[in-house]
Amino acid sequence: MNSLYIIVVALVIAAHFAFIGYLVVGGFIALRWPRTIFLHILTVIWGALSVAIHVECPLTDWERWARAGAGMAPLPSDGFIAHYITGVLYPTDAVGVVEVAVFVLVALSWALFAYVQVSGRRRSSLRQ
Repeated sequence: MNSLYIIVVALVIAAHFAFIGYLVVGGFIALRWPRTIFLHILTVIWGALSVAIHVECPLTDWERWARAGAGMAPLPSDGFIAHYITGVLYPTDAVGVVEVAVFVLVALSWALFAYVQVSGRRRSSLRQ
């Protein structure tokens, strides 16, 4: 039974990393698949809420539950990002810089997306 919980922990960790990766680059993905922009907007809203007002992520709750079932050490109270990313991928004192960098990347991707959409409409209206 513990192995099932361990698999759940691994899947939740993978899903969490995928979510965070999509939050960072999803706007650029929407340049190729424009219909995904709405999903990216929702992802960014959720990410901003979790940073600004500390909304608890359901993936973190699921990982805590699965870790308990697997007999693993509990996830620290700071959560997923503090445990797996901060201090591992970037220094702990760079949290603010990383948040600004993510914001800039998202804003840049959305501006580029808007530009491509508007210029594409202009080109198609000129052809008619």
